[in-house]
Amino acid sequence: MTGTTWRRSPQAAAGLGAGVLVLGLGLLTGRADVALLGVAPLLGALWTGRPRARRAGTPGRATGVVIDPTPGAAPTGELTATLRLDPAPGAELVHARVAAPGHRATGVVVPATTRHLPLTLSTVRTGPQRTFHVDARGYGAGGTTAEDPVSVTAPDRLVLPTAMPLGRVPVPRRLRGLTGPHTSRRLGDGDELRDVHPFTPGDRLRRIDWRTTARRSPDLATLYVRRTYATAEATAVLVVDSRDDVGPDLRTWRGTGPQRVDEPTSLDLARHAAASVAGALVAAGDRVGVDDLGRRRRPLPPAAGRRHLRRVLHALALSSPRGTPQRRLRAPQVPADAIVYLFSTVLDDEPVSLVRAWRAVGHPVVLVDTLPDVRGAREEHMRLAWRVTRAERDDRLRRMTAEGVPVVRWAGDARREAPLRLEALVRADERHHRGEVGAR
Repeated sequence: MTGTTWRRSPQAAAGLGAGVLVLGLGLLTGRADVALLGVAPLLGALWTGRPRARRAGTPGRATGVVIDPTPGAAPTGELTATLRLDPAPGAELVHARVAAPGHRATGVVVPATTRHLPLTLSTVRTGPQRTFHVDARGYGAGGTTAEDPVSVTAPDRLVLPTAMPLGRVPVPRRLRGLTGPHTSRRLGDGDELRDVHPFTPGDRLRRIDWRTTARRSPDLATLYVRRTYATAEATAVLVVDSRDDVGPDLRTWRGTGPQRVDEPTSLDLARHAAASVAGALVAAGDRVGVDDLGRRRRPLPPAAGRRHLRRVLHALALSSPRGTPQRRLRAPQVPADAIVYLFSTVLDDEPVSLVRAWRAVGHPVVLVDTLPDVRGAREEHMRLAWRVTRAERDDRLRRMTAEGVPVVRWAGDARREAPLRLEALVRADERHHRGEVGAR
């Protein structure tokens, strides 16, 4: 525990000055009654200016301040912690001021006893977040003495993205694996009938269709079995474009102004969209992987299961811009027969080139637009710059749509329509490739 120094508070100095002034005025005017009026505040300031344990100006144990955050990664919404106050000896009151980035500071005054105060912070942001900062100070008898303030900052919290319930989402037409939730186009164990075929070595006896055998071969010279299509699983790779993190306010795009905690940025929307798609795929038994365009690190390989979904959410929460990223010489490697979900603001040409490179080698791509609804700026140069940027972005999206790349908007009111849009993509794919599409 660090030491502190007790000092006279401004209230004590004001009382001492007022007492001296009134006492001197009474002596100068020869008024004993006026002089006596100055004696009371003077003696009060001198007497109460001594803490019970230490004299003013001497060091002693400081008020203990500890912030205990709720263990584990936090979901989107509220961050909680517990503030523990252990007053210093000689203190009668403790004043604590709690602040957090993007929130108004809150002050509280409590009696000088050990306290455990709950702290709650509301936010719609995800990823690494700064949380609570507390300044605490103990006051002596009558508030005439005060200790040096004690400042404590809570460690950053990792806020995991939440998922929105989705129905079916697009999956690749070519499936892999020996089991899964979808019907493949090869023979194997499954529920969908392919044909009835004469018994061959390797066929299981429980597959014999006795009705067909009795009809086609009454003497049982040939046995007939029911053959089915095998089941398989789909593979999807979620590619998050974390090279930039922009909000609705154009003035914050230069990185000079703080972003509001009640407005999701493009990266927050990308995390939310990726978590929603991952949740739908994992719930169906498919495999999901994660790659980040803004960070040169090993991607999270595709896998299935609830435990893997937790790893996916953790990887999405860690995605963040790291300076100026280098331009990629080639598109990130994607497993064979996998569908790619690209979550990007499409503010430059790199997402367009990546989509074309993936499609050139046969990977279906779904482009999720994560740019938030931008508010107009008052400055004329910002409005002009945004008009040019928006026109270029709209042109890229039109080119992608013309080339057959589905574009799903994930911001503002369009986010509520995203599940219907994904379901419409699945139905359109089923109509064009009847019998060849697996979907979930």
